[in-house]
Amino acid sequence: MSRENAGEAEIVLRLAGITKRFGPLVANDNVSLTLRRGEIVGLLGENGAGKTTLMNILFGHYVADEGSIEVDGTPLPAGSPGAALAAGIGMVHQHFTLADNLTVLDNIILGTEPLLRLSSRRNAAKARVRELAEAFGLAVDPDATVSALSVGERQRVEILKALYREARVLILDEPTAVLTPQESTSLFETLKKFADRGLSIIFISHKLGEVLAACHRVAVLRGGKLVAERPVAGATRADLAELMVGRTIAPPKAEPQPAGPAILELSGIAARRGAQKLESLSLALHGGEVLGIAGVSGNGQSLLADLISGLVTPATGTMTLKGKVLASPSPRQMVAQGVARIPEDRHAEGLVGDMSVSENVVSEAYLTPAFSHHGFIDWKKAREFALKIIKDYDVKCPGPEARVRLLSGGNMQKLILGRVMANDPVIVLANQPTRGLDVGAVTYVHEQLLAARKRGAAVLLISEDLDELLSLSDKVAVIYRGQLSPVIRRADVTIADLGLRMAGQGFEHGGESHAA
Repeated sequence: MSRENAGEAEIVLRLAGITKRFGPLVANDNVSLTLRRGEIVGLLGENGAGKTTLMNILFGHYVADEGSIEVDGTPLPAGSPGAALAAGIGMVHQHFTLADNLTVLDNIILGTEPLLRLSSRRNAAKARVRELAEAFGLAVDPDATVSALSVGERQRVEILKALYREARVLILDEPTAVLTPQESTSLFETLKKFADRGLSIIFISHKLGEVLAACHRVAVLRGGKLVAERPVAGATRADLAELMVGRTIAPPKAEPQPAGPAILELSGIAARRGAQKLESLSLALHGGEVLGIAGVSGNGQSLLADLISGLVTPATGTMTLKGKVLASPSPRQMVAQGVARIPEDRHAEGLVGDMSVSENVVSEAYLTPAFSHHGFIDWKKAREFALKIIKDYDVKCPGPEARVRLLSGGNMQKLILGRVMANDPVIVLANQPTRGLDVGAVTYVHEQLLAARKRGAAVLLISEDLDELLSLSDKVAVIYRGQLSPVIRRADVTIADLGLRMAGQGFEHGGESHAA
């Protein structure tokens, strides 16, 4: 459906006056939103703006305190996920919900047949899956085992699951988070086919360029309220960012500066953990420089980050830090040597949710003289340190004794930044540092990384966001199945080039990795 016609079609989904409170917090405040047949609407908002709560109400996971929902003019029962599915609402989550040991077909039909049926209608189901795959350009083998599929193919399976259940409204939550640029472009083409056939889509993303490319219209939540609705025609990223945060956002710039000497060097590294591996990997991190590592999730980035953090010992090869070879580095040794770690998963690895802000900010240094005296933690100093981080990094929280799990994702990330940046580290390991953050929090994180670079620290930026890599990095490399591509100057590479390398181009013959 064209962008013009989408505004004239019948309304298939209507949310009217949705309000949801959690104690004194108003998560959704009188939100009204419509979705028309064949329309793609981008749902935008900062972390904590109310997007997730609104979608949970739509799916029946939460019950609104006020307001109503209608699908095709029929009221949707509150608090019933089954009713939402029966009404034709489908959702593709950012983190796929597939059983790796089952086939594509098994995953798609799972839960769609009565338990008391004596036989499965597999042949009819397979024919229907093939028909949907062909109609919507979602090529995938129904007999393939999910564990053998690429990330892009798995996403197709998730979408086919929703289509097989005859979804008429499809909600996509950060759908390109694990895709290459080429796979993202293919997804956008598929979404347009969906719209042309009358499917209506809510597209949730923090990547504003994608929203502009894929959607007919945007709806913006801020502080739980719907503050703007407008067509994407004529809108810019800057316009959308300002609507989300309520102020103009100027993206930080990496000013040219000469690189310093190598602080950390990896030579001929091989390591393995589960399905992830590193093969003959060599790189050098220079002071005053950001080295960006691109790659589709699962190609060895996490293993590389853990290696540099001291959590993994290489099977072969050497690690040299500040001119000294590290025999068997430990996390404590790496922290003591000035390696600051911003982990990939702030919830599982970066912070302990049930511990306080004070406890978390000293968690990597509680045995040092700064916070310990004769083996006892000096909680007065810990609290003072926490207050300083809260002030300096604008962490929005009730105070040093607040449980960290009560903080938003952006404020958790600010807390981690404050903890690791406090002692002017010589190396900053930033693994997916802005994943899931809104544009305001992303800008803040970028500013801190560039400030560390300006102070002379070496920054290793591991990210699946290619716009982020190209805006911050001095040099870029791609990791694919544990191998590292040659390092390229930022000025000499494009997103298309990186996308091809992320898909394996240039790695077919298993060539050696290259140092910077």
